[in-house]
Amino acid sequence: MSTWGWQRHWQTIVRKIRVVGDASDEQALIEGLSDPQKATVVGFVNAHAMNLVTGNDDYYQALSAADVLLRDGSGMTILFRRLGTEPGLNMNGTDLIPKLLAAYSGRRVAFWGTQEPWLSSAVRQSEARFSVNVVSAHHGFAPMQEYVDLAVKHQPQLIVLGMGMPKQEAVAAMLAASSEPCVIVCGGAILDFLGGKVSRAPQWMRRLGCEWVFRLISEPKRLFSRYVVGNPLFLLRTFLSKDF
Repeated sequence: MSTWGWQRHWQTIVRKIRVVGDASDEQALIEGLSDPQKATVVGFVNAHAMNLVTGNDDYYQALSAADVLLRDGSGMTILFRRLGTEPGLNMNGTDLIPKLLAAYSGRRVAFWGTQEPWLSSAVRQSEARFSVNVVSAHHGFAPMQEYVDLAVKHQPQLIVLGMGMPKQEAVAAMLAASSEPCVIVCGGAILDFLGGKVSRAPQWMRRLGCEWVFRLISEPKRLFSRYVVGNPLFLLRTFLSKDF
């Protein structure tokens, strides 16, 4: 990619993000996703995702192919305001996916991601809390075709991918090309949250838009590059961004 080629990728992604204005708009989104007419991919765009699209064309192609992209995180709020655009609600997957699971009560769900014992714990907790029927649970380290085969075998109506970027977006794109009508949501660490491996930040940190600080403190080795290196790079690119 050329020195400034990343701006074209950023432009495409930003323009595709669905801005959710208020709680009623969010509810309309959930209701729409509760009755998909085709395989529908939902992705979340945060600062880390925007950094990845600058140097990973395969990831950019997979992310931009999603049917619904949602803004996630305070970094994206800064970018939207830099571009003179209203950012709307913060639509992080850790908050939205449980609401989507509740909307799928009694229906077939697949959890593909993380590893044991957190995966089994996420299944138990979700079946008890949301009354979903988890018909398939698989760790997130298998070859991508294996998940396509699982989708054909189990026909889940909602697929929650907890593999992290960029793998989950690539898997979602493959599933969308070969699945019956369903929703495929790229959930990042959602299965770790549901399974009790990691905890949410206190509510006051979430309100201030600094949950990432809590996550960095909780998992410094894994998240150092993403936040300590990645956030300044994202802010620099935001400053350099032209009006989309």
